[in-house]
Amino acid sequence: MNTSLREYPLPERSGKFTDLVRMRLDEAGTVSGPRETVTVDRNGQRIHVEVIDLPLDQLFLNPATHRIRAQRSHDPGREAVLEEDPWGKRGQDYLAYLLKALPTDPKRRDPDFDKLREDLEQYGQNEAGLITRHGILVNGNTRAAALRELGKASMRVGVLPESFTWDDITAVELSLQLRNDSRREYSYINRLLAIEERFNLGQTREVIAKEFRSAAKTVDQQMWILQLLRECIERSKSGSSALRLMDFEGMQERLKELHRDYTSLAQNDPDGAEVLKEHRIAAILMQFAKTDVRWIKENFHEEYLSKHLPESLEAAVSRSDSEGEEETIPGLGISVPVTAPKVVAARQLGQLVLQAHAQVKSRGATEKEKQNALGVVEQTKNAFDAALDQAGRDGRLRMRKQLAPERLKEAAAALEQCTAEIVKARGSRIFDEDALDDAIVQFRAAFDQLARQAARGNEDPGEGLAWLKQAAGMKEREA
Repeated sequence: MNTSLREYPLPERSGKFTDLVRMRLDEAGTVSGPRETVTVDRNGQRIHVEVIDLPLDQLFLNPATHRIRAQRSHDPGREAVLEEDPWGKRGQDYLAYLLKALPTDPKRRDPDFDKLREDLEQYGQNEAGLITRHGILVNGNTRAAALRELGKASMRVGVLPESFTWDDITAVELSLQLRNDSRREYSYINRLLAIEERFNLGQTREVIAKEFRSAAKTVDQQMWILQLLRECIERSKSGSSALRLMDFEGMQERLKELHRDYTSLAQNDPDGAEVLKEHRIAAILMQFAKTDVRWIKENFHEEYLSKHLPESLEAAVSRSDSEGEEETIPGLGISVPVTAPKVVAARQLGQLVLQAHAQVKSRGATEKEKQNALGVVEQTKNAFDAALDQAGRDGRLRMRKQLAPERLKEAAAALEQCTAEIVKARGSRIFDEDALDDAIVQFRAAFDQLARQAARGNEDPGEGLAWLKQAAGMKEREA
């Protein structure tokens, strides 16, 4: 469920708690000496709010916090309870569970949470949290969960003005959490959702980029990735099974590289870019390392994968070649495929992988469905593993073949720079001829060695190599 812009009802006991907050604020105002405040940003204006000490058991974890937005779908049953009664014990317990969980795998406890807990136990609460007048935590949800585990009775919090709306609360949470001194950053997917939320509120990409301390092109990249993930989720649906956004946590670097390579290739080869995208998404879901995924290019299926796919999967992909829609060219009466067959085939394979992973992760899939899905995942992963191994070996070989020419190009550029430096030195009358002479002797030795190695076994040298041999005096020596 998308909760990005929901305005939750106030807790039932909010009136009584508001009275307590007002009383504590009045008491703080009578204390002499410096008073602790928290600075928040509201529409570009800095506001200093008073900090007071309040009972932990009367503070509410925020169901709208961005920190665990994607992870809420981890347990659909508990999420439904949270949606129905966000301030009740069961809903609040689920929020506390997610705040302590590893974003990439909420079944496991997050080591970063334990580090925060240890810091609080050893040094106490250094930074105040932030709440609404009704006791809803805007900043400090994770700290509140840790302090409760430690058995602490109270928490220091700044109190926002009564006039703050849910939109104001959202903006304040983001501004505080995105500061450089934040101890525990948002997970990647939750950051994408927070950026999308700012777009939904009408913010421009430039304003959002400034707010999230990034470049505008990075915001565009992140929105492209989020849209891609939503498309993958939609395509993964099969019966009651579907992937969730949280299933893509921990994949950010591979997704960023996919965006970079896709947009670069799409300028000249849109079909190749689509094929590359489908195969890389499949490899990313199967948890292949970034260094392996890079070997997937637009020709990956034809040159490598097709040799290793089992017949059952290859048949399913091959059948899709003729399934693309066709359109008629006006005036000619000729029908042509709307989508290239290789793109249709790649999408079919991608969808098989998406649906199989969704069924493996689904709580509603039958045991038979899960076993069938596991078979598809295993077969596909084995095929990708073998294909990537071969593609990697070929790629590394191509790189080695190109390494020597690239080094020589760099040397040529260095020689051009050297010539320019000689001209400058002579013009300034600081030229050191003896030092240059020593360097030329060293260069000649390297030059001779290059000529000997490049000429080995080459009986019919090209223009460049023939010149190199002549320049190094090899012909005279051979004679």
